[in-house]
Amino acid sequence: MKDSSAFQSKTLEEELLIKQSQRGDLEAAGLLIVRYQDRLYNTILKICSNPDDAAELAQETFVKALEKITDFKGKSSFYTWLFRIGVNLTLNFCKRRGRLSMHSIDASMGTEETDRASARLAGYLMCREKADPAGLAQDKEAREIVLKALGRLEEEQRVVLVLRDIEGLSYQEIAEILDIELGTVKSRISRARAGLRDLLEAVLA
Repeated sequence: MKDSSAFQSKTLEEELLIKQSQRGDLEAAGLLIVRYQDRLYNTILKICSNPDDAAELAQETFVKALEKITDFKGKSSFYTWLFRIGVNLTLNFCKRRGRLSMHSIDASMGTEETDRASARLAGYLMCREKADPAGLAQDKEAREIVLKALGRLEEEQRVVLVLRDIEGLSYQEIAEILDIELGTVKSRISRARAGLRDLLEAVLA
């Protein structure tokens, strides 16, 4: 009950900040930025390969969000709406620059966070009975193999795995962020995991 009350209070506070921002309240807009700036930056950094680029893209995301905040109707959460802007800006930037670099994932996470992400990926992908996902993730060389294999996937598949298996977003959140059907998200993730399994098995055979 206590957690539910805290969540409702946070939601009401955010709704108030959004309404104030839509009326041109810069202080309220600043509070919204502070609330999401770290997670947005970290997500962008995991998609692009450069901290400076990530910082600029995060800033550009907030500028665009504030410019369009009167368009926000609450059909999705503000977080999802904001991340849709940020992820699309980042994907467009990366397309102009070239292929996405998965090196940024390893560089932007601490060892424990990288291990957890790799463990999730390994758990999905390793189909051998004797495979030990946790052990695989804790081995630095094996972890690098997982991340390099991830980097060889097609862009659309790689991004959904980052959002799902590293960021931990729901299928529905990913669908809203990428503006695609829920079934498309599931099929992309399924194909991406199958492709990544094949790449890992080829390396680890």
